[in-house]
Amino acid sequence: MSDLPATAEVVVIGGGVMGASTAYHLALRGCSDVVLLESQPFFGQGATGKCAGGIRYQFSTAINIRLSQLSLPMLARFEAETGQPIDLRYPGYMLLATTEQNVAEFRRNVALQHSLGVMTEWLDGDEVRRRVPQLAAEDVLAATYHAGDGLADPHGVVAGYVTAARRLGVRTYTDAPVTAIETVGGRVVAVVTPRGRIACRAVVNAAGPWAGLVGDMAGAPLPITPVRRQMLTTTALPDLPPDFPFVIDFAQSLYFHREGRGVLTGMSNPTQPPGFDESVDPDWELIHLEAAVARLPLLAHAGLQAHWAGLYEVTPDAHPIIGRVPHLENLVVVAGYAGHGFMHGPVAGLLVSEILLDGQAHTLDIDQLAYDRFAAGRLVSEYNVI
Repeated sequence: MSDLPATAEVVVIGGGVMGASTAYHLALRGCSDVVLLESQPFFGQGATGKCAGGIRYQFSTAINIRLSQLSLPMLARFEAETGQPIDLRYPGYMLLATTEQNVAEFRRNVALQHSLGVMTEWLDGDEVRRRVPQLAAEDVLAATYHAGDGLADPHGVVAGYVTAARRLGVRTYTDAPVTAIETVGGRVVAVVTPRGRIACRAVVNAAGPWAGLVGDMAGAPLPITPVRRQMLTTTALPDLPPDFPFVIDFAQSLYFHREGRGVLTGMSNPTQPPGFDESVDPDWELIHLEAAVARLPLLAHAGLQAHWAGLYEVTPDAHPIIGRVPHLENLVVVAGYAGHGFMHGPVAGLLVSEILLDGQAHTLDIDQLAYDRFAAGRLVSEYNVI
């Protein structure tokens, strides 16, 4: 006999930040007949749990900036709203420009950010070297810095939303991978797992890097590609000041921020083939460490504390898909964030709840994030992807 309910108003597939936020915001609106399904033994162990935890306003498109303007204040009041601490802190993001192309793009980005009320600072190379003398920054031409950018604990955010959703009546299940999605007459009618079948009125695909696989089950293919990204943490670096910013060497897709008494650092491999492999690539780790020590020489004095790999969920324009699938009117997708989904998870769940309960999102106009933009060629690429 199944230990899952036989029916639900809404089934949310994926127990990371997107799914947990969606379940919570549906229940907050009074739609508590919601089932949240996670394939792994614990919530938030997928892409959310393996991310760097960054939150920022510094994007290159208006839609991403506006998503941040809604989502980051939701994180600021998260503990008061849910009771869950999330280790929120604001060291600021500093994006380093080491090429003339970086400089030109960053100038355009800062102008857009200023026009939308995000007052990012422009720093010349000398100011970067003065503010962050720990960096080997002789080649840095300029940088952007925003003091309202920072960090939060991904596990805390997921736990807070899941716990608050349960209090509101949401039923949550781990070890419940979806194996099939049944459709009839242009509608999803049920979700199938090894633990049982759930008939439902609507489904949310919040499966992150696995969203394409879920879409295929429903006959709704998605242009979402999983790509491995890896990072590591170090042992203590007592000479690193407490106000050390979240530094991004943009041309190298290399980044650092304080993590405990040490540093968390990662670097994206531009030739990484797509796939679901989440093992650490030791060859790339060596390349990463050499680049990291060259940029932050203090790292030569630290030991390796932990390392891991996770998955980005990449779309052709590095923007998410949020909305209904046209030929399946009761299937909503919220996935495809290209590495910045964690910070937009709070507002994404709110927007999905509006789509399901009100017929469309109204907190923010997200028409340009619709599923059909790819076929129509309405792509707007995000430059600030790390």
